[in-house]
Amino acid sequence: MSDHSMDDIKSHVKVYMLVFASLAVLTVVTVAASYMDLSSGEAIFLALIIATIKGSLVASYFMHLISEKALITWILMITFVFFFILMFIPTIAFFDWVNIS
Repeated sequence: MSDHSMDDIKSHVKVYMLVFASLAVLTVVTVAASYMDLSSGEAIFLALIIATIKGSLVASYFMHLISEKALITWILMITFVFFFILMFIPTIAFFDWVNIS
């Protein structure tokens, strides 16, 4: 029928349940962070950090990217670097505009 033993399946289910619990805790942290008295920039930065952690957990475990070949991992890292650069281009432009004024 299948090559998977019951112990192997139980270990995978345990990992998925731990990841699910982590995501639930991070969701509570996100809601708690929204009530903190932070400036807009700090709040956005904190929200992006939490979202990055949650997205990494989902991509790694639920999308099974943690066991993929190195090529896919490198492509995802390059994508993250370009995303990071694109996120901070407006910040750089803003500081250039402030220095001009």
